[in-house]
Amino acid sequence: MVVKHRGLHVPVPAARPGDVPDFSRLTLPAAGSVGRPAPDIAESELRHLPYTLIRVLDEADVAVGEWLPKLDIQVLRDGLRAMLMTRIIDERMFRAHRQGKTSFYMRSNGEEAITAAQSLVLGPDDMTFTSYRSLTWLTARGYPLTDLFNQIFANAADPMKGRQMPVLYSARDYGFYSLSGNLGSRFGHAVGWAMAAAYKRSDRIAVAHIGDGTSAEGDFHEGMTFATVYKAPAILCIVNNQWAISSYSGIAGADETTFAAKALAYGVPGLRVDGNDFLAVAAATQWAVERIRAGLGATLIEFVTYRASAHSTSDDPTKYRPADDAAHWPLGDPVDRLKRHLIAIDEWSDERHVQLEAELTETIRAAQKEAEAIGTIGKSRPSLVEMFEGVFKEPDWRVIEQRREAGI
Repeated sequence: MVVKHRGLHVPVPAARPGDVPDFSRLTLPAAGSVGRPAPDIAESELRHLPYTLIRVLDEADVAVGEWLPKLDIQVLRDGLRAMLMTRIIDERMFRAHRQGKTSFYMRSNGEEAITAAQSLVLGPDDMTFTSYRSLTWLTARGYPLTDLFNQIFANAADPMKGRQMPVLYSARDYGFYSLSGNLGSRFGHAVGWAMAAAYKRSDRIAVAHIGDGTSAEGDFHEGMTFATVYKAPAILCIVNNQWAISSYSGIAGADETTFAAKALAYGVPGLRVDGNDFLAVAAATQWAVERIRAGLGATLIEFVTYRASAHSTSDDPTKYRPADDAAHWPLGDPVDRLKRHLIAIDEWSDERHVQLEAELTETIRAAQKEAEAIGTIGKSRPSLVEMFEGVFKEPDWRVIEQRREAGI
């Protein structure tokens, strides 16, 4: 049989600017329909999980099914507070960029539930090796807002001393490993740290986040291999927000299979989870922790979500996707979903939500004002001395000479 050559296949998204948003490729099983297996069973018995979707909140905002996490109501309120705080910060910093107060910013809009839930479920000594859309990890753990704004403004009080870009945070005391713009490094760093923790017989856990696009890079393979071989106590997460800047997830293989299915080649469990469902994220994370505690090593989790805003302040998503596509995303908005669930169980109200939003806005405004008093981008900066500090344990002749030439 002669097969006619059809040319190179290039994946294309279902909708482009001007089209009607189309998410028909996404199959959504009913909330609560996926069974929760014991976390200590063999990986070979778990190979159906990458091909479904773990959901807890149903369309009536009720938590259902075996994956219902064991969480105190206050954890849900804290999660809502952290997500709302992140969203308010994002809006204010986006405007600050437009006002020339910072050089760069990236919003977390639509993805807040992932790091909010994990930050609150994991222990204070656990460490996240996360991406730049994970501010909610810090807001959930009470990171000082003035320090946050000082770094974004790159002013004289920048806790990174001018050595990091805005949004590339580092906060060891809050379980937040120095952020890298090269997301592929996250898995390698997390697995290495987790291996070291295991070697020291510590019970600490690493959690890492990369995007769907990064899963196509070699760093992903290396991290997964080491995690498998050494049974590293790590939770390795692919945040499938459908876009790697302007390249849609099909370029990384989303049209062929799920990202969670990549786990099958490495012999570790792969979970596929509704990333806009705070309870589902918490439940999957708790399951992965239980598996680690049983000595069975890492879990790969794909969180299905949607990047509702631009990739960054340097991006215009209307150039490559429908302008109103986020409003059509079938898994909804994570903040709104958790709010509605709390109201449905009589643990929240619209009035309390409005009050919380006003309180957070005032707190954030005050912290921003304090940081702006120190200075915004170009108006205030860390001392030049910081360029020469922390390079070597003992400054060698080159650093000494460069500092002398700089006159400091």
